[in-house]
Parts: sequence; C-alpha cells; structure tokens
Amino acid sequence: QVQLVESGGGLVQPGGSLRLSCSASGTSVASYPMAWYRQAPGKERDQRDLVASVSTYSSTYYIESVKGRFTISRDNARNTVYLQMNSLRPDDTAVYFCNRRIAPWTSWGQGTPVTVSS
Repeated sequence: QVQLVESGGGLVQPGGSLRLSCSASGTSVASYPMAWYRQAPGKERDQRDLVASVSTYSSTYYIESVKGRFTISRDNARNTVYLQMNSLRPDDTAVYFCNRRIAPWTSWGQGTPVTVSS
C-alpha cells in the first residue's frame, strides 16, 4: 500500500522560505512523474490545485504564480520529493500534498500546512 508523508510546513512571514518534503513508502517515486498540489483554505479536497511537477528525468513544470519562487526536485535514492519555496506570499497559504502527476494514488497523505502571514 502506498503511503505518502508530507512535512516541512509551518507559519512564515511574507518573503520567507520553507522546504517541503514528501517521503513515500510502498512504491518507488523514481518510476513516476511526481507533483506537489495544494488545497487553499475553504476548498474541498477534490479541489486541490497542481503547483509543480517533476518528470522521471527531472524535467520540471510550475504554475505561473510560483515560477521563479518554487523549485521541485526528487531524490530517488531517498524515495523523496521536495518543494523549495522562496519569496512566499499570503496567497501561497494552503495545505500542500504530493502525489503522482498522472492518475494520483487514492491514498493521499495528510498534507503539510503552510501559512504565510505577518
């Protein structure tokens, strides 16, 4: 059974940085394009938005609002996916999840909350 555990979130002031980690078990992230998603306050779980993705050969994609601020990466040896978030803004506030980019596993993790506020 696939398990995804996200960590690294917290409360940060605008302009600050956080590094999120997603540790996987029961599968190998090396085999799949992986992604980070976020669920903004007041939205339902089925309304998670794609934030960034990384292919199996480490090609990356970002939504327009995070380009130049966020960096997604993967460490296949550690079976972990990361999201480095810099220059954080209040509208980045959300619960962040990782999963496959295509056909996400049904067993989502708990996510890690990120709050950007002064």
